[in-house]
Amino acid sequence: MTRVTRSLPVLAAGSVEAAFVIQGYDEVVEHDTVWDEHSHPFHELLWNERGASTAVVGARAWTVTPTLGLWMPAGTPHSGSAVAGTWFRASFFGSGTISSISDTPVAVEITPLLRLLLERLGDPALPDHSRAATEVLVLDVLAPSPRELLLHVPTSALLRPIAEAVREDPGDPRTLTDWASALGVSPRTITRAFNAETGMSFARWVAAVRAQYAVALLTRGWDVEAVAEQVGYRSASAFGAAFRRTTGLTPGVFRAR
Repeated sequence: MTRVTRSLPVLAAGSVEAAFVIQGYDEVVEHDTVWDEHSHPFHELLWNERGASTAVVGARAWTVTPTLGLWMPAGTPHSGSAVAGTWFRASFFGSGTISSISDTPVAVEITPLLRLLLERLGDPALPDHSRAATEVLVLDVLAPSPRELLLHVPTSALLRPIAEAVREDPGDPRTLTDWASALGVSPRTITRAFNAETGMSFARWVAAVRAQYAVALLTRGWDVEAVAEQVGYRSASAFGAAFRRTTGLTPGVFRAR
């Protein structure tokens, strides 16, 4: 499958003067696409109309979906990727229009109201007074979400073999006890290491890897049952429940969108 790599500049926060309050951009990517590390002079809200994309900052990787967006503060170096067919959207917030809702990247729930407001701003025929009123509403409803598809990738010598194996094959059936035996340590040692490096238990971390991988497969049009099997769930219903807890959508609804 063709993969396209794009390069964008690294720009400091506020280094470019904005002649806008909120400016949108959208694109449907025809191929799997990777963006090299870059940064924007403006705050950015990433979200998708359809499909899945990923934004990476250091060892943290967020998956962006139609219901979970990502707030990227101005000047934050990040890389990204999107699966072929993804319709991604970005809203840039001009310098001085908003103090960042967070100094670090944070998930934002793309509620029906926020989606309607952002779509309204995309109307080139929108009168200036209506645009200004809509921008005020966007700034008012924009807030961090308690849910996020965030994966902290552990890098220690102890956890690296586990991270590499599970990310390579999210359906890897090995348990915490299996890994402890293979690495010659106690399950408690691995548990402490995962909590220290990722803020998650081993089980929650594996579930996050599986959810991110499942999003990409569903975006490619895979059948829900096939995705469930591929990412290590014994049944489509168990996979569906886990996927909905993480993304806010059932696999079927996400696939349809």
